[in-house]
Amino acid sequence: MAAFGANGLYDHGRENFLNGAIHWGVGAGGDDIRIAFIDHADDTPDQATDEDLGDRTSAGIVAESGALSGKTIDAGVADAADITVSTVSGHQFESIDIFKFDAGTEDNELLIGNINSATGLPFTPSGGDIEVQWDAGANKIFKL
Repeated sequence: MAAFGANGLYDHGRENFLNGAIHWGVGAGGDDIRIAFIDHADDTPDQATDEDLGDRTSAGIVAESGALSGKTIDAGVADAADITVSTVSGHQFESIDIFKFDAGTEDNELLIGNINSATGLPFTPSGGDIEVQWDAGANKIFKL
């Protein structure tokens, strides 16, 4: 089994922030950032080696969201409005990947971070909507 720590950023995600490949930014200049629910029975995230959504098996991705809205970047802390992913069915998922969306090419959908320790995880979908409520604490979604 691959090494995986608690909630955290992918090594390549940090590199992609530093080299400008990912721009969380607010408004028109920011990238389209989304989430995916990940089934660890079909794919185990690895913070040290995973770089893009192409590193996930198709069976490991239970569902993907639309674009996050209301993104903020105050004091190096990334936040966004809570998001609802509609009509989710499929396998239980144990974590949530955060990634930069690139229409049509999973190898260009850069992984940012993974949340595997949060209220409600693991979660078994039943065909209904799933609301993801981001942490209201000091680190919100993540802190660089």
